[in-house]
Amino acid sequence: MTTTSTPPAARAQRKTRIGVVTSNKMQKTIVVRITRLVRHPVYHRVMKQVSSFKAHDETNQAAIGDWVKIMETRPLSRDKRWRLVEILKRASTAPPVPGDEAAQARPSASKETPA
Repeated sequence: MTTTSTPPAARAQRKTRIGVVTSNKMQKTIVVRITRLVRHPVYHRVMKQVSSFKAHDETNQAAIGDWVKIMETRPLSRDKRWRLVEILKRASTAPPVPGDEAAQARPSASKETPA
């Protein structure tokens, strides 16, 4: 009798979310606020629902106000089950992302004083 081994099951797609960083005061951790629209089951009014997730930021590069993409992962601590995938849009006060050529290619606005 021959036994056939089944190929390993493919990993399921992990959930991804897009939100705004509300806190980066912890080491290697950011808090991301995600807003979504839901319809009330009885009154049919569209309402905003806000959820906050703690995500792992290995290099501490996300700043408050940045739009980020986070992905589900294994539990990293008591509250952390998400990790930072990429920074989609920087807040206007945040420093540029290292290695981001698009931000460096933008011309800076020169301030000229009137004579």
